Amino acid sequence: LNFFITFIEVRKDRRGERFDVEDGITSGDYLEGFLRGTRSALYESGRESITISIPEVNAFNLGMLIALYERAVGFYGSLVNINAYDQPGVEAGKKAATKLLQLQKQVSEKLLPGRGQAAEEIARAIDADPEDVFHVLRHLASNNPQIKLEPAEEPADDRFSFEEER
Repeated sequence: LNFFITFIEVRKDRRGERFDVEDGITSGDYLEGFLRGTRSALYESGRESITISIPEVNAFNLGMLIALYERAVGFYGSLVNINAYDQPGVEAGKKAATKLLQLQKQVSEKLLPGRGQAAEEIARAIDADPEDVFHVLRHLASNNPQIKLEPAEEPADDRFSFEEER
C-alpha cells in the first residue's frame, strides 16, 4: 500500500500537578497505552507506521512539526509527480472556510445582548446547519470576550449571548 501512519507522541502529559483519572493512572497514561497498543496492532497486521516523539507541546515543537509536514508533503508530491499545493481538495477547503466565515458573521449578528440562545435557535433563524452554528459559537465564545457561553447539561442546550462593551 502507498501509505503509512504517523503517530506523534508527546512525552510530557501536562504542565503542573499530576491528575489521576484512576488510582495511579492519568489520561496521559491512557493515551500512551492507546498509542502503543494501536501501533502494535498495526504492526501485527503488516501496516507500516512511524512515531515522532516530542518532549512537550509548545510553540517551538508545534512549529517544528508543521514545518516537517509542509516539507514532507512537498517532497512526496514531487515523488509522485503532482503539485501537492494545488489540489482540488485544497480549493474546496478554501471555499468551505469562506462559507464558514460568512456563517460566523451571520451568527454574530444574531447574538443578542444578555439573552442566551441555543445554537439550534440561531441556526433556524439563519437557515443554517445547527452543528456548524454550534461550532462557530464555541469558537467565538473561546476567543471573543464579548461572547458569553452558559454551559448546560447537554452541549446542544448551551446558551450563547453577546455582552456589550462597557
